[in-house]
Amino acid sequence: MADLKVTDRALTACFVFPADFIGFQGHFPQKKLLPGVCQIQCIISMLEKWKKNKVALMEIVSAKFLSPVLPLEEITCECREIQDNDGEFIVKAFISKAGGRVAEMKLRVRLATLG
Repeated sequence: MADLKVTDRALTACFVFPADFIGFQGHFPQKKLLPGVCQIQCIISMLEKWKKNKVALMEIVSAKFLSPVLPLEEITCECREIQDNDGEFIVKAFISKAGGRVAEMKLRVRLATLG
């Protein structure tokens, strides 16, 4: 993850996955695509860095994967409308690349130390 940028409106970070990234191994070996679960993990990683704590994914409220991510393509992940409710968060996240929107998702997460 490139440096996490934090503003009062959003969290933003960029990611690039090399061709030998393990996530590509089982996802169409002839045409490597970044699995959706890896894209979700990018969002979780951003939240953990921001909160300086482990974050547990509680629910994928919604997820739309709109465009494939290939090896070495830079993706930009953005979290907006983060609603904090006693350590549980609803996060709207967007992933994009030079060619446009890659994914949109809404996740329910919580700080792992809260049980």
